[in-house]
Amino acid sequence: MTARIVSIGTAVPPTRIAQENVRDLFAGQPGLDRLTRRRVHAAFGASAIEHRHTVLTELGDPGSRDGSAPRFLDGARTLLAPTTGERNDLYTRVAPPLSAAAATQALTDAGIAASVVTHVVTVSCTGFFAPGPDYRLVRDLGLPATVERYHLGFIGCAAALPALRLAARLARAQPDAVVLVVCTELCSLHVRASDDPQQIVAASVFADGAAAAVVTAADVGRAGGLELDRFGTALTDEGESDMVWTIGDHGFEMVLSAEVPRIIGREIRGAVDRFVGDDRPPDVWAVHPGGRSVLDRVESGLALAPEALDASRTVLRDYGNMSSVTILFILRALLRDDAVADGARVAGLAFGPGLTVESAMLTKRAQVPSAAAAGTPAAVAVPA
Repeated sequence: MTARIVSIGTAVPPTRIAQENVRDLFAGQPGLDRLTRRRVHAAFGASAIEHRHTVLTELGDPGSRDGSAPRFLDGARTLLAPTTGERNDLYTRVAPPLSAAAATQALTDAGIAASVVTHVVTVSCTGFFAPGPDYRLVRDLGLPATVERYHLGFIGCAAALPALRLAARLARAQPDAVVLVVCTELCSLHVRASDDPQQIVAASVFADGAAAAVVTAADVGRAGGLELDRFGTALTDEGESDMVWTIGDHGFEMVLSAEVPRIIGREIRGAVDRFVGDDRPPDVWAVHPGGRSVLDRVESGLALAPEALDASRTVLRDYGNMSSVTILFILRALLRDDAVADGARVAGLAFGPGLTVESAMLTKRAQVPSAAAAGTPAAVAVPA
């Protein structure tokens, strides 16, 4: 039996920030020259993002900072520089409940009890601790103590597709397996003031969120979902130094050069043609929105119709780039979209450091809405 995604749950922090407000915060930092302020306005204005979510409550409301969290802003709204340790301590505290909320929603929507989960696959590149996110899910959700646990760390924006690939292989190898995949990223923990154009671009797009998928080949839970047909991975011929994620003394540091969209635009046709091969063309596209320019390059490089990336553009507009989490938000939207017909072929694409192109081919199978899923919000807001 083919492994399938039975359901996808999503969760975000409750602090929702408007893009223009974050733009003004960054443009108003002391010591920035006129050119840098213009760059800030240009980057934020070109992002095609309207709102994002963050665990840093003070970014949305100066008076709402959790007293146990490090300060990221002073009274004059100047960005401070907490140490990497302080940022990671906050990750350790707030990432687990966000993960648990997304996972709980996924299990409820699937109609599958926590007691039947056999494997957990967690994904994150924005924090570290041990016992880690996989362990916490076992404890927080009451999963069996015998659950096999795997963590894919520091892979970047493309990591959800390798996680689904691992889940599909586990499900095929063990017919009764029920695999819980959970991606959680708190990108805003690594915010910093900077006049570096690459840091400005990163500040303009990244956001926080979590998503979980229930994957199985067994006859359990709701029928239908997204069948996981096959996966592919490829490295581009260039770009190793254009998307880089390293650990610094004051947070993780992102290099995101202007070459990234151009490299993707040049490489995407060859990568997709090799992956699709002799199969019929996909009916629907789920493309990781690294930014608006990435989606524009994919659209032009593959000669797609303007509406082909609507789901990706909508998630980017409403949530920003949540790194590995984002592609699951898009797949959830397609799974719940009645306009995507039973039997539709869905092509997933995500991009990560390397540059790495991860691909997935999925087939949608119609689902009967469960009582638990009726009225379920797009993303549960979880207090820090």
